[in-house]
Amino acid sequence: MTVNRVVTTLSLLGLLVLWVVAAALTADPQILPSPVSLIGPFWQELRSGQLLYHLSQTLIRVVWAFALAMILGLALGLAMGRSERLNRWLDPWLVVFLNLPALVLIVLCYLWIGLNETAAIVAVTLNKVPNVTTVIREGARATDPDLDAMAQVYRMSWLARLRHVTLPQLAPFIAGAARSGVAVIWKIVLVVEFLGRSSGIGFKIHMFFQLFDVAMVLVYALSFIAVMLVVEWAILQPWERRVRRWRTA
Repeated sequence: MTVNRVVTTLSLLGLLVLWVVAAALTADPQILPSPVSLIGPFWQELRSGQLLYHLSQTLIRVVWAFALAMILGLALGLAMGRSERLNRWLDPWLVVFLNLPALVLIVLCYLWIGLNETAAIVAVTLNKVPNVTTVIREGARATDPDLDAMAQVYRMSWLARLRHVTLPQLAPFIAGAARSGVAVIWKIVLVVEFLGRSSGIGFKIHMFFQLFDVAMVLVYALSFIAVMLVVEWAILQPWERRVRRWRTA
């Protein structure tokens, strides 16, 4: 086990101990149940299939919104970073959408499109595209002009230049946008489900919020957090280290 993994494990154990102490000091499971008291409700929801169903619904929305936001943000950011004229025209739009509250976009999408999956995914995507665009734009501005000149000398096609020259230089920025994107997108997805969907972790949290059931709110919230931590540690962090390796070689 590496030093980083040891530190991460100890840090999480420290957070768990803090939770146990806080629950003991509160001495009221209706306000803050202990971690042990959540095992029974968690197992019950898992056996019934409810937890896995709603978890899968949220994950599907996260994947769709993440993919769309990364594709659109990559295209816009690359175009704005390479073209100063386009950047001058689109930068005010970018500033507006960066400062537009997520809740406003969610509500507007539901009002304009309807309470359906399309509106939910569009709302989440629109909330994340400006952030991805900003990161990729800075990456496009930081690319090495000498490598572009070399590509022109060898008369590389647009696709070959993108694949072998531009994207490798943008890879660390793409990885950074992806890591921050996942963290933000799943939180926005929960808000979208809380406000207007009949499935997903956010929907279940809304339901148990109305019942003042703190234990079940924590069961569903922590279950999804655990999944996203696995995605972060098993996929995103190793990928980011890999794409950054060439810069330190």
